Amino acid sequence: MRTLTRLSPSPDTTERQGSAGAPRAHESAIKHVTGRAAYIDDQPAPADTLHVALGLSPVAHGWLNRLDLEKVRSAPGVVDVITLADVPGHTDIGPVFPGDPIFASDEISYVGQCLFAVAAESHKAARLAVKEAVVEIDERPACLDPVAATEREEFVRPTHIQERGDWQRALADAPHRLEGEQFVGGQEHFYLEGQACLVVPSEDEGVMVYTSNQHPSETQKLVAEVLGIPFHAVTMEMRRMGGGFGGKETQASPWACIAAIIARRTGRAAKLRLPRAEDTRATGKRHPFHNRYRLGFDDRGVLAGGEITVIGDCGYSPDLSDAVVDRAMFHADNAYSLGDARVTGHRARTNTASNTAFRGFGGPQGMMIIERAMDDIARHLGEDPLTIRKRNLYRAADDSGATRDVTHYGQRVEQLSLLHDIIDQLETSSDYWQRRREITAFNATSPIIKKGLALTPVKFGISFTVQHLNQAGALLLVYTDGSVMINHGGTEMGQGLHTKVCQVVARELGLDLERVRISATRTDKVPNTSPTAASSGADLNGQAARDAASKLRERLFDFAAEHFDRENGGLDREAMRLEDGHLVAGIGESEQRIPWGELIQAAYMGRVSLSEKGFYATPLIHYDRASGRGRPFYYFAHGAAVAEVEVDTLSGEYRLSRADILHDVGDSLNPAIDIGQVEGAFIQGMGWLTSEELKWNDAGRLVSDGPSTYKIPAFGDLPPTFNVELLQGHPNSQASIYRSKAVGEPPFMLGISVWSALRDALASLVDYRESPALDTPATPERVLMVAEALRRQHAEDATSPRRSDHAPA
Repeated sequence: MRTLTRLSPSPDTTERQGSAGAPRAHESAIKHVTGRAAYIDDQPAPADTLHVALGLSPVAHGWLNRLDLEKVRSAPGVVDVITLADVPGHTDIGPVFPGDPIFASDEISYVGQCLFAVAAESHKAARLAVKEAVVEIDERPACLDPVAATEREEFVRPTHIQERGDWQRALADAPHRLEGEQFVGGQEHFYLEGQACLVVPSEDEGVMVYTSNQHPSETQKLVAEVLGIPFHAVTMEMRRMGGGFGGKETQASPWACIAAIIARRTGRAAKLRLPRAEDTRATGKRHPFHNRYRLGFDDRGVLAGGEITVIGDCGYSPDLSDAVVDRAMFHADNAYSLGDARVTGHRARTNTASNTAFRGFGGPQGMMIIERAMDDIARHLGEDPLTIRKRNLYRAADDSGATRDVTHYGQRVEQLSLLHDIIDQLETSSDYWQRRREITAFNATSPIIKKGLALTPVKFGISFTVQHLNQAGALLLVYTDGSVMINHGGTEMGQGLHTKVCQVVARELGLDLERVRISATRTDKVPNTSPTAASSGADLNGQAARDAASKLRERLFDFAAEHFDRENGGLDREAMRLEDGHLVAGIGESEQRIPWGELIQAAYMGRVSLSEKGFYATPLIHYDRASGRGRPFYYFAHGAAVAEVEVDTLSGEYRLSRADILHDVGDSLNPAIDIGQVEGAFIQGMGWLTSEELKWNDAGRLVSDGPSTYKIPAFGDLPPTFNVELLQGHPNSQASIYRSKAVGEPPFMLGISVWSALRDALASLVDYRESPALDTPATPERVLMVAEALRRQHAEDATSPRRSDHAPA
């Protein structure tokens, strides 16, 4: 039976009003399930809209010798064809660092790189015309190995190091030392709505861009620069995305730029929608990583120190890889005190599409290596992995009095007891130890089917690690009928951000949620916005909306204090509040209530402004890259998951039979949405580590470019028993929006428990005396190969006279 624990807010007006804290449905939920939610491809386009198709490179590396497009231009229905030579402004659209030409003109860097674009009267005509191009490329060997690239020092950005204490001495003096390495695979975003945009030319030199996009302000900037026009001549509108997961943070921009060039050249609207296979080949993925560790520890498995190295496979250009690898480094400790440690991060250049943001933004890849180390230490000492994990959690100090609450990059970990409490509560509610005993007994008598169990924690930092991105704006409009419109710089990709922001405004103004509506994200309403990423959407935009609403509320109070009840000297300004759709002044018998609509009408007649802008910038955060130290995160979100798996060791096939999750969201803004986010993130994280395998052939062509060859989790992959609970009674220690915590990315890493449980099941093949190396994704094929290797090892060990019982207690 699949069970979910859903929390209710405390018994106050939030439940009735649906304001922040209440478990309200997504603001577009009914539209989603009835098909009325409009996406880019659903929007009515002008009658003369042109359709754009792209000419993509068929090789991974080489030099473009000839690009003959004469037959393309003369193909039926073709109106325009453009290459790099036709770009009127900037030709490099790298989001942070240069390196991303809008079209390739000389060096070819990956299969799927854009060479030219065709605009035609129909989508079919454009796609047929693309095939008429004559493309000659001098093909060169392609680099697909990030480790080899690192050895040759082929990087997209310089190597970075974070270091704390004398790690070499800590490693040398430790009673025990282990080392290991792992390959962590990438992940395709596989959003339901692919990359799409519609660009309409506007008056003068401008364009109106409708785009499925997580960062409208950045795309506005790039479109303006490509066209050579001011930013104010470009307006972006984004109502909703059919999924993003990071894949539309930077990589929605190229298509908008190409369509905008065609729209300005032809004076006609231009629509560009990538087919699934082209989308998959032309866009970047979650970065694959190659991780290594060398760690020293004592007889109890407590870390003394050592070094961790992470190598990010960045693809051909920088994109966001500097920050992605940084976050992998920040999270190489996950929830554990490393002691004296050095963490090194390399950014390897390979001949694939430039890898980019993906839910967790490098954090999951960084956490994987320390979670492997926890399992490895446990097997080395004959302990249960949970015992080793708990001993290494961040804490006030160790037995020698050494500090154990500061990370390897110098940030102090607050709410130290929180993760300990989460694990203690979860191991009790999930019956971890009883199930451990049962599984150990089962495995001892079951030669083929093996069960595995793992509890893994998450400590995830919340903030953009680039300081200036931690800001947001909002625009609040109140109309004379009392209805409210809020606009902010965040974007909705199904995660419920718009719903939460509406709830914030409803709470601040004391209104039912139905009175508050949100409008599409537009760059002409709130300018210079940050991307909706880093799990910061509700934190930043919720605070900006709250700022706008609170300023408007105070203005209304000032007006009401003088306007109403003048015969008695006016209302008591200090005792005013907004609740239940009324302005309430005074308490007890002297309480006076003025309906919201009456208040707004009076304010309008009194010439009081009924609009307000809000702004928020995250305090406290900083990071000195030169020293590798600072406080890059405003706070940490925590969680833990228990996963139980059953593995057929003769086929490698397995299933997740049960999952128990306890996750920390502070004081939830919307428990219903937050539980949905935890569920979805966990399953997506499980997919990344188990079934979602990216495969390139030797020529550098991605062959897993569609649902027939790339397997995301389906409904049937959910565990039969799925217990999800939000931690109660632990508000955020920082002044976040209503003491809530971000929920978008942190639960993604709870999926690591499934991978660890698979390793636990496989370890039973050798009586838990070894910790099997299991790269990801841990497909049935990989699991089978590990199982066969362990069986061979077990057969060899059976002839050895020395045996020991390493089965977990």
